[in-house]
Amino acid sequence: MSDTDNGCTGGHGLLIVAAALIGGLILFAAAKAQLAGTIFEQARVAVAAGTGWLLILIMNVVLGFAFFLALSRYGGIRLGGPDARPEYSRLDWFGMLFAAGMGIGLLFYSIAEPLQHFAAFLPYLGDDRPATARLAMEMTFLHWGLHPWAVYALVGLSLAFFHFNRGEPLGFGVPLARLMRAEQARRVGWAVNLVAVLSTVFGISTSLGLGTSQAAEGIGQLTGLPASTGLELALIGIVASVALVSVLSGLGNGVRLLSKLNLLLAFALMLYVLFAGQTVFVLKALGEHVGGYLNDLTLLSTWNETYTGTNWQAQWTLFYWSWWIAWSPFVGMFIAKVSRGRTVREYILGVVLVPSGFNFLWMTVFGGNALHLELFQSAGLAEAVAAEPDASLYTFLAHLPWSEVTIALAVVVVLIFFVTSADSGAHVVATLTSNGLDPSWQQRVFWVVTVALVAAVLMRAGGLSALQSATIATGLPFGLLLLAMIPALLRAMRADPRDQQNSRS
Repeated sequence: MSDTDNGCTGGHGLLIVAAALIGGLILFAAAKAQLAGTIFEQARVAVAAGTGWLLILIMNVVLGFAFFLALSRYGGIRLGGPDARPEYSRLDWFGMLFAAGMGIGLLFYSIAEPLQHFAAFLPYLGDDRPATARLAMEMTFLHWGLHPWAVYALVGLSLAFFHFNRGEPLGFGVPLARLMRAEQARRVGWAVNLVAVLSTVFGISTSLGLGTSQAAEGIGQLTGLPASTGLELALIGIVASVALVSVLSGLGNGVRLLSKLNLLLAFALMLYVLFAGQTVFVLKALGEHVGGYLNDLTLLSTWNETYTGTNWQAQWTLFYWSWWIAWSPFVGMFIAKVSRGRTVREYILGVVLVPSGFNFLWMTVFGGNALHLELFQSAGLAEAVAAEPDASLYTFLAHLPWSEVTIALAVVVVLIFFVTSADSGAHVVATLTSNGLDPSWQQRVFWVVTVALVAAVLMRAGGLSALQSATIATGLPFGLLLLAMIPALLRAMRADPRDQQNSRS
């Protein structure tokens, strides 16, 4: 099928243009870090202020559509056709979802976010500390729960269905070909693929750069070494080296094995915190948190600060919605690549419910214990986290026994998360710049090295926060793409009688 027909375009041209733009933007962000930061941050704030309501609407529409598909007659459609079977076990599949989707953020925000919400909400709730703690956890659940995973599920399902059931290459122009003329879909799809490459490279690079600061803090606490730029650059080099080995091993060996290892290590760390901390308090809080989140979900997910005149959402909810949407091309395509053989129902329930449930458990174990320290032990943890957010996880672990062992384990988990993110991101970007086909090992290596170089250059010269703001600003155009994917996917599912027969079987 020709490029014009399928809504894609030549990969080599995309590779050249993307590499040139990445080089130009990195030089600008490194040479003029303050100016770049001002420009991109203003763009992010403008998007949040003018279109935040639209982002909130998009997230709710996507979540509703995901559950509609899971419960509809289309839920029985199997990705790859009636005879297709999953390539990976459920444990391997869940491990890859967890590692690619948001794993590293859980380590950083599981302590920092509930405590920062608690401190921000307390004056508005009349110093009602228990009510403030519950609201802080509900907002944390909102940001890490059903909505972002529904976004990932929709993008991945759109790409997987057209690729495995229609034989189309993996590309964002393919669904658009169902809604517009082939030539228009080709042009728009090429532009969307380009922005997806940029947002993926910049998103992973900024996460790698900012996350190595967190790992360096942990190493500093264990060894006494200062969390210097030199240490952070060395960590980037280590992560990139391991990622190169992983990416050359392929998805079935590299990412799969590392994701399973990281899931087991993270689970072990969580279990230790659960039993070494306030076990009964956490188990009681989990049900209360989930119940409060589900009970208040409609209100929480539609709140727009319309009558308050405040801008808290721009710093938190809208930041998250833009960030998850901007990451959806990367995470969605990766999920698509590893989900062949799943039914639509199994796919949606697996992608949306299982990681969300794990996130709820993780956030309660860590965030609930942190709030217990703040509420009942006057540990001053909220002030310590506000002063040094990069060290929030280690500051919390220092309150538990065997802190040196758990801090070391946390550093290992952080670094493996970076390896799997760099590896899976390289696979996605290389696929996009290979016209949606399986990429060569040279392209995968090129993109791993590019991500590491971008992170290292901006770590040394400054400009990471500017690049993060630029990535977040792409959330709105990708959000509009999400809305376009819904009718495109429905139209395609209705069109083929084979899928209709399969969905009833």
